[in-house]
Amino acid sequence: MITPTASFKDNLQLMPSVENLIRIDLTNPAGDIVASIENQPGKQGSLVVYQYLKQVFGTIDAKAAAHGMEVFAEHTQDAKKRPGAHPNIDRLLDIVEGSDALDVQLVHA
Repeated sequence: MITPTASFKDNLQLMPSVENLIRIDLTNPAGDIVASIENQPGKQGSLVVYQYLKQVFGTIDAKAAAHGMEVFAEHTQDAKKRPGAHPNIDRLLDIVEGSDALDVQLVHA
């Protein structure tokens, strides 16, 4: 597990690459896909974080979500100020506040 810095950009350098991923699917406890994160510009940072959380924690529960919010660094504070601006961080905030854990399905190229 990495020790997050205060910089999201620096944290990204500490995590594994997502070059072989097409996307990740996030599933609820019933197995329904509730969200997907595509491997495309503007979403790759979230893809890196969610893949990393899957590798370290197995699922995204409150403990994993809290760590993910630390990894997102300065973007987490912005997400708290502007709900909806960062949906992948909003999802982690919801889990920390009691929403169901999510499983991460990695879809490889």
